[in-house]
Amino acid sequence: MTARVQTDAFDLGQEMAGFGQGAGAIVTFSGLVRDEGGRLVALEIEHYPGMTEKALDAYGREAAARFGLTDWRIIHRHGRLQAGEQIMMVATAARHRAAAFEAAEYLMDWLKSRAPFWKREITAEGPGDWVEAKGADEDALARWQGTSCNPAD
Repeated sequence: MTARVQTDAFDLGQEMAGFGQGAGAIVTFSGLVRDEGGRLVALEIEHYPGMTEKALDAYGREAAARFGLTDWRIIHRHGRLQAGEQIMMVATAARHRAAAFEAAEYLMDWLKSRAPFWKREITAEGPGDWVEAKGADEDALARWQGTSCNPAD
């Protein structure tokens, strides 16, 4: 059970070696930097070291408690990432598949809307505006209402 924030790419196969031993189900999700519209050169991701890791750890622990996970892993990259590069991964392990799938979705919804990362698109014209949260991400998060993933709670 671990959460990491790093600049380097990760190897999904290596990350999954030995993960979730004894579980009945393992779910993984890998996110890539999207180039919607063919204009993105890179995505710049910033975070506050210490605070970000604490938040990701809190999300993982809360998911473990809520869904009965036997293992979980969150990796999120920061720095300058090119279109198509890995940006993050979530892995969940549980006795049953429904819990593993729900926990992965839960973590993704919280990470997408509340994780303390700041993203800026870099195009051929130079740095753009910081990326704003999308309504669809907030709607996805709302289905977990009544559940907190706030490290301060």
